[in-house]
Amino acid sequence: MHHLVEQMNQQNIRALARAITITENDDPDKLAMLSDVFSQQKQAVYVGITGSPGAGKSSLVNRLITHVRNADKTIAVIAVDPTSPFSGGALLGDRVRMNEHFTDDGVYIRSMATRGSLGGLARATKDAVRICDAYGFDVVVIETVGVGQSELDIMKIADTTALVLTPNSGDVLQVFKAGIMEIADLFVINKADLHGVGKLKALLKELVMMTAADPQDLPIIKTITTENKGIDKLWQAIQDHHDYLYQTEAGKQRRKRQQELEVYELIREEIWREVRAYIETSDTAIAADSDPYRLAKTIFAKWKEEGGRPNDG
Repeated sequence: MHHLVEQMNQQNIRALARAITITENDDPDKLAMLSDVFSQQKQAVYVGITGSPGAGKSSLVNRLITHVRNADKTIAVIAVDPTSPFSGGALLGDRVRMNEHFTDDGVYIRSMATRGSLGGLARATKDAVRICDAYGFDVVVIETVGVGQSELDIMKIADTTALVLTPNSGDVLQVFKAGIMEIADLFVINKADLHGVGKLKALLKELVMMTAADPQDLPIIKTITTENKGIDKLWQAIQDHHDYLYQTEAGKQRRKRQQELEVYELIREEIWREVRAYIETSDTAIAADSDPYRLAKTIFAKWKEEGGRPNDG
């Protein structure tokens, strides 16, 4: 077993942080370590929190942390930061709302930069979630950077995806256009003390009827984070959905599809890593006026002919 995984089994928090760093840096040792991590998973609850900037996602996560800890469960938060990891970014902005938990041994908060990757998630986010699971956290929350078409990647990692909306923000129509409605497992109307909650809830129900396979299974939870209201109902909805995934045939089929997507994604990454290395070590020239379709086909064919390995010269 990888030495970092062994140390995590001994509740070494430094080993946890180091393991996540290895995945972020795409270390050559990554896949071997992650295979051992996978074998140590303990079926933590994976929760994705997504929504537009200003919807109150971080405040909601902060309240959820407190609720989970009061239930005597441990929790890790992977907060995806859209900026450089060296600029502070959300770590010094939204994440400051979670600072009351920093000294709690039952809470782990990690801010990860997207480094330009699409999907609203850092490339290493899925691996980081699994590492936190293997470490022994009961709940792992993934907070994404915002709503958009690229946010659909959250469905590849979270068991339960909660879409956070606010009254009178106009978010819901934008969300509908982006296709987020199709991947949300539950909806959270945050700042529910504001005017327009009833209208938003009615519109949500209408849109859900148009898009969801089974609208009855998509709860709409109202929360007011400033007053700590609705967090218990949100947590119950998350637990109910987790039970559905692990105790029903439909849930098992969904997890199987997620697993297939991940395998295909890993294969694509490995192929691209080798093809890129081949291009960098060969004499292939890519000019500004090159036909990209013909060139891509030619490069890939040559790479396969030479055994699918980088050209050692």
